[in-house]
Amino acid sequence: MDNQKYEPMTSQQVCEEFEHAIKEKQFVAYFQPQYNHSTGMMIGAEALARWIHPERGLISPGIFIPAIEESKQIVELDFYIFEYTCAFIQKCMRDNLHIIPISSNFSRYDIFQDRFVEKLEQIRNRYGVPSKYLRVELTESVAMEREIEVNGIITKLNELGYLVEMDDFGSGFSSLNVLKDISFNIIKIDMKFMSSITQNNRAGIILNSVVRMAQWLGMPIIAEGVETKEQANFLGSIGCDYIQGYLYEKPLPEEILYGMIQDGKLGKFYSEKELIDHLDACTFWTPESLDTLIFSNYVGAAVVFEYNEGKVKITRVNKKYLKELSMNLSEKEVIEGDILDQMDEEDRKKYISTLECAIKSQDEEECETWRNIKSACCGDDRLFIRSSIRMIGKCKKNYLFYAMVRNITAEATRMSSLLKTERQFKVVSEHANIYYWEYTIATKEMRPCFRCIRDLGFPPLVANYPEPVFEWGVFPSDYADMYRDWHKQIANGVKSLEAIIPLTADRVPFFVRYTTEFDETGNPIKAYGSATMVV
Repeated sequence: MDNQKYEPMTSQQVCEEFEHAIKEKQFVAYFQPQYNHSTGMMIGAEALARWIHPERGLISPGIFIPAIEESKQIVELDFYIFEYTCAFIQKCMRDNLHIIPISSNFSRYDIFQDRFVEKLEQIRNRYGVPSKYLRVELTESVAMEREIEVNGIITKLNELGYLVEMDDFGSGFSSLNVLKDISFNIIKIDMKFMSSITQNNRAGIILNSVVRMAQWLGMPIIAEGVETKEQANFLGSIGCDYIQGYLYEKPLPEEILYGMIQDGKLGKFYSEKELIDHLDACTFWTPESLDTLIFSNYVGAAVVFEYNEGKVKITRVNKKYLKELSMNLSEKEVIEGDILDQMDEEDRKKYISTLECAIKSQDEEECETWRNIKSACCGDDRLFIRSSIRMIGKCKKNYLFYAMVRNITAEATRMSSLLKTERQFKVVSEHANIYYWEYTIATKEMRPCFRCIRDLGFPPLVANYPEPVFEWGVFPSDYADMYRDWHKQIANGVKSLEAIIPLTADRVPFFVRYTTEFDETGNPIKAYGSATMVV
């Protein structure tokens, strides 16, 4: 390739050179990875067409795509890139590498032609690539043209194992209708639509609503065009972890993506510290900041506080925090209070230890503590609080923490009641000479009660049940076939079984009973057995 400068290609030049470029394989696929921002792991990629001209070099898609769309030559290019993608996945499979699903773009000219799905299948089968690794990407505008026909195509693709993505969600005027009427599997939101997300509360509210709607419909969302940590962190805070954009990677040639997968580089990890440092403590005091927007509106009960050598000072709480305490406290009362003074000595040590661990780990740490809360309105109460704590800044010996809290008093009370009931049940079973156990049908695993373990020497988990109990002499051999048949009946869905069976070497008569548990579809999943001595 020489250094000669060329004028930009005209649409006519693009169309005239296209067929030759296809035959000479000047077109290639670049793959832009998609990541789970919360884990930093690569979860997929999008195949994008690139034209590497032998004289002009890399030609921008913005130049050649509109031209070949207008001439309808886009159909040939789209299937070319799909086949390129299949060849890449085949190579990864052949070399026993980790496989990530890759999406390919298709236009209105592709999907509305005869035998569109059949053509995809011919290419896929030629390379032996499972359909679960291939995604079909359509734009919202294409979907709205002929809804019934698009739904039929999506259904057919789903039946063959493909997932279908809707690209550019939000760019049209009928986005809600698309969600309602067309059965896409995945939504892709272009962040250009949300370009003002960090300055515009309304944009954030709209995006949050879209994510919530998609979650209710069970549809994953991928945000594309993500370029800043502010955007990525905001998306994560509202439940959209899947992102694609220059924040992580630009579109990559296949050899680079292959090398990343080969080297196990399935994710570019932004360390938690880097993300924590980006949460500038000062931004929590700026009403217009993204952090304030998230803190006030998109997270659960949360508190920001300073910690210095065993002392805690609350600096900020949100309304959900006040509601979680449920003591009708004002923000002023909470900020003027002292978290540590609300705890007894043991819980205070536990809480401070958790803060020290969070400082060392630079990660989220969790603890549960009892607190004695006083309210001028509601009096005194004792609450059990679960705190998920993370350090977000430090200055000399002062540390700034962010904590999500949950009032789990009711759960703790129920657990205490259950433990008390369990202790009582153990006492009763001792007096009644009852043995009991739980049997998992699918795995043939039996979990015995404490008396089975203590009196009969059972391990905490018995595999391949009931065969071991015959070997141990707990069930006599002349009852083995009957007891095996019971377990076949349980697997076939019998609701209960009972009989008097002589157990142990002394052949002591016990009343043995089984009750089966079923899932929502009526399939048996577990059975609960008991053996009561016959007096």
